Parts: sequence; C-alpha cells; structure tokens
Amino acid sequence: MLGNKKNKQFYANEVKKKFSFKSVLIVIAIIFAISLFSGSFYSVKEQEQAILTMFGKVVRVDTAGLYFKVPFIQQVHLVDMTTHGIGIGYVIKDGQNITVDDEGVMITSDFNFVDIDFYLEYKVSDPVASYYNSENPETIMKNMALACIRNTVVKYAVDDVLTTAKGQIQSEVKETLQKELADKNIGLMVVNISVQDAEPPTEEIVQAFKSVETAKQGKETAVNNAKKYQNEELPKAEAAADKIVQDAEAAKQARIAEAEGQVARFNEMYEQYKLQPYITKKRLFYETMEDLLPELKVIITDGTTQQMLPLDSFNG
Repeated sequence: MLGNKKNKQFYANEVKKKFSFKSVLIVIAIIFAISLFSGSFYSVKEQEQAILTMFGKVVRVDTAGLYFKVPFIQQVHLVDMTTHGIGIGYVIKDGQNITVDDEGVMITSDFNFVDIDFYLEYKVSDPVASYYNSENPETIMKNMALACIRNTVVKYAVDDVLTTAKGQIQSEVKETLQKELADKNIGLMVVNISVQDAEPPTEEIVQAFKSVETAKQGKETAVNNAKKYQNEELPKAEAAADKIVQDAEAAKQARIAEAEGQVARFNEMYEQYKLQPYITKKRLFYETMEDLLPELKVIITDGTTQQMLPLDSFNG
C-alpha cells in the first residue's frame, strides 16, 4: 500500500510539472500572438499621414484609416499635418511674448531702424521630404523667413513700414519664402505670414545695431582694400616674373648660340688641320700671338744691361 501511494504521488508531481511547463508555453504563445497581431495593424488619425518604410525605404504614404504592416520588418512614422505657427522677432513663453532683438530689429531703405514682429503659419506639404530631407526643417524655414523679411523690409522707408506698407511687405515675404521652400524641398509650405507689431526700437538697441553695422562696414572696407592691393600688386609681380623668365630664356639661347658657334669653328679648324696640319698650326700660332702681344710690355736693351728678377712682370 505504501509503495502504491508513493508511485501515485510521484506520478501526480510529474503531471503537475508537465502541465506547468505547457501552461507557460501556452501563455507565452498567446502573448506573442497578441503582440504580433496588434503590431500588424496601425491607425492614422484625421490630421496625420503615415510613412510606411521597409528596411529604410519608403513603401507608401497613408492618410487617415486603419492599415496592415508586416511586423518587425515594416516601420511606421506618423507626421502631423496640422497648421503650426512660430513668432519671428519674439517667442511665446508661459503665455507671454518675449522680444528677441536679434530677429526683430531691421534696417530700412532710408537707413533707419524698425522693430517689427511677424507670425508665421506653416504646415507639412510633403511628409517624406519633411521627415527625410533635413533634421530640423522648422529651424531651416525660420532662418529662411528671417532672411526674406530683412531683404523685403530694407526696400521700404521707415514711415511706410510703420504705416501703409505692412500688407505689401507680408505679400512679398510670403511669395518669396514659398519659392525658396519649394527650391529647398524640405517638405514645408507657408499658410500665412502677418505683421504682429512694428515700432521704432529703443535707443540702446539702435546703438548696438549701429555698432554691429559699423563693424560690418569696417570688415568690408578691409576686405575691399586687400582685394584692391592684390589686384594692383599681382599683375606687377606676374610681369616681373615673366621678365625674369624671358631674360633667362634669352641668356640661355645666347649661350647655346655661342657654344654652337664655337663648336662649328672648332670643327672647321679641325677639317683644315686634317688637310694642312702645318699651315693650320702656324695660323693658330699667329692668331694666338695677335691676341697676346698687345697685352705684353716689350723692353729693348743694348745687351749690357744686368739681368735681375723680372720685377716688372709682378706689377698689376
């Protein structure tokens, strides 16, 4: 009886172990199936678009709805398609507008300063371009907008900027910025841009910007002077270098011609020497003496002069 009891207990333990292991496997399989199933579908909201990629390559772009994707292989990137807004010349922090002088203060055509703020509304026009073509398309767009605003405001007098030209400035900036965004292809488009405020800047800001402009003008003057000096001196140096090269080439040709003449003369004398050696030697001797005798001092004596050291020959 005791043996049967032990066998039954052992069998029951084995059944429990097998059942526990199977239960764990079943639970894991169920969890995996649920995660696999849930990861196979994704939903896109009304104001979103989804970029479906596989191994980093764009497969398609989806609008609002429910879609299927291959788990672990295909990835989904949601892009917000709503209209956004940013301030230029100011930032909004804790519900308050904080002025950014470096952005808002600009120069007008009559060389005055104006503190002008804009509000730029934009949205994504191409989800793929906005997601892949640049790391921070909003920052790029803001810098482009600031450049367009400065290039536009500088065309107008300060009185016009502060009063009647605001609408025209807005239209010009919007048109120019939209063209540049299309050229850059960063996937953003301008919805609207409007002047929020325009007023003369404070005296401190004016002085600071005048200092900056003076420094810029000083830099430009120095660069222009350097270019002028370069343009004046470089041709002179090139001309001097060309003259040196030409003189050297002329000296080279003269030396070559002289050497060739001497070689020709030597060859001619050699041919004469082969034909008449004695006459040629005699002629060469006479020619050599003709060259030497004019430089020699001739002293004639009567034969009774006592011979001493030829001190005369040591005189320079």
